[in-house]
Amino acid sequence: MEMYEKIKPEKGMYSYRNKSFSDILESLDPSENYIGTELEGLDAFSRQLKRFDIKVSGKSSDRIEKFFQTSDSAALFPEYISRAVHTGMESVNIINQMVAVVTNIDGLDYRSIASIPYEDEKKLKRVNEGAFIPQTTVKTQDHLVPLYKRGRMLVSSYEAIRYQRLDLFSVTLRQIGAAIALSQAEDAINTIINGDGNSNPCPSNDSADSENITYDDLINLWTNLSPYELNTMIASTEAIKMVFKIDEMKDASAGLTFHGTGKMMTPFGATLIHVPTFEGNKLIGMDKNCALEMVVSGGVQTEYDKLIDRQLERAAITCTAGFAKIFTDAARVISIA
Repeated sequence: MEMYEKIKPEKGMYSYRNKSFSDILESLDPSENYIGTELEGLDAFSRQLKRFDIKVSGKSSDRIEKFFQTSDSAALFPEYISRAVHTGMESVNIINQMVAVVTNIDGLDYRSIASIPYEDEKKLKRVNEGAFIPQTTVKTQDHLVPLYKRGRMLVSSYEAIRYQRLDLFSVTLRQIGAAIALSQAEDAINTIINGDGNSNPCPSNDSADSENITYDDLINLWTNLSPYELNTMIASTEAIKMVFKIDEMKDASAGLTFHGTGKMMTPFGATLIHVPTFEGNKLIGMDKNCALEMVVSGGVQTEYDKLIDRQLERAAITCTAGFAKIFTDAARVISIA
């Protein structure tokens, strides 16, 4: 009997601090032990699905009730939901294009660090022998990073969904994840523009045209962002329409790229991100490698006890996260009056 067949999944595995259900399974049944076997490539959770013969995708996917054939297999259900929701969050892929680093914490209190150089400190001057070497000061921020819980309440009865296929149910869960990711993108944009509570709002420039974003606005954005690199632009729906109407965006190369791949280009080669929840006629230009830190507390959380006991009437699926600015000047905003 293989090791994964000896493990007893249980509700208590969800209660460990700073460790997920999959982390606990992996510690009990390391994947490295299966290198060179037919189970290579599966993680510990996937091996448990195989053990109980639960197929979560494909035309032969099982019904939801398959998870509840035994008390051991029922303990896998919350992790299946968390993974499906997380997949939906990753599919949106907006946050990954906006943040420089993701910090996972165990708790709700987090104080980020900051380095705010003066203009004179930004220049690496020549240092003569025995002379003072310019220094960079790194300090903790005065205020904690505000964290926000985003999520949805799963409202259903077990009887209503028990016969539904898991691949269909996964579509719903992925959409919940996508909605959470869009809400987090809105939080990130709010932090970029208004700051994270440490008196660090984003520098702003009004457009030269009172009704549209012009190519001159983009040039000014690019030059004013120096010494940082303009590699990401975040636009509201109205702002992105204005960008597409700029003559420089109508060249053959930009058109072929957009129609062929669905990926938008800008005259400066920056990634252009459309965020539907971004309100107002604004466009953010930033160096995504220096501007923003994402702080996550606990990842995707489910009310595992309700799910295991088949009490799906009001089971919450949530994710708690916040954002902190790293270098304030690494992002700028163009506003249309």
